Amino acid sequence: MESSIAIAAALVGVGVMLGLAALGAALGDGLVTGKMVEGISRQPEAKSTLFMNTLISVGLIESMPIISLVVALIILFAIKVL
Repeated sequence: MESSIAIAAALVGVGVMLGLAALGAALGDGLVTGKMVEGISRQPEAKSTLFMNTLISVGLIESMPIISLVVALIILFAIKVL
């Protein structure tokens, strides 16, 4: 009985963690690319610099859901759900 409650709580926690990580990454990507478009519209000659900085930023933002997926898998394997 107690182990089933722990497994259910872990599954809910993993779901919430992955959902919030995906939501945060989506919001972050949208903000970064929106600011890039705004910057290019203000200074078109800075397009290459802005694009390079945007790619680096999006790459760093996208690492958050990947790290949370690894943590989720560690949690699930630790309680032997998978």
